[in-house]
Amino acid sequence: MTTVALALHILGAVVWVGGMFAIYVCLRPALAVLEQPPQRLALMRAMLQKFFPWVWMSIVLLLASGYWVLFTVQGGFAFAGVHVHIMQGVAWVMILLFGWLYWGAWADFRDAVDDANWEQAAGGLNRIRQIIAINLPLGLVVVVIGASGRWWV
Repeated sequence: MTTVALALHILGAVVWVGGMFAIYVCLRPALAVLEQPPQRLALMRAMLQKFFPWVWMSIVLLLASGYWVLFTVQGGFAFAGVHVHIMQGVAWVMILLFGWLYWGAWADFRDAVDDANWEQAAGGLNRIRQIIAINLPLGLVVVVIGASGRWWV
């Protein structure tokens, strides 16, 4: 069961952090080939609408598998290494930031695109970009901690 939990944990991290990397580093700059801002904004809306359910699923997988391993394998918080505490703390910051993105910037952006209010949509997308610009490095740090932390001294 531990192997399954760890595999699900890794998959959740890969989907969420990898998705942010693909959006921020690859897709966003590539959108410049589309000449019309409405095309770029509509494409981002469609892509984010497909991506966000995967993020929610990743969050559930990460929390369930992480806490399962913490309490059944490691014996709880008192016996966990400092890397586990750091990983958990940063993960909760990421989850809170995603919640703010989802219920704030995403809702505003989605509604603005639906209403063809391109100026407001551009502002909403910029807020999404700013939150991802914070969450992506945090996610990369958590991945490094998760992969290497047990060997810290």
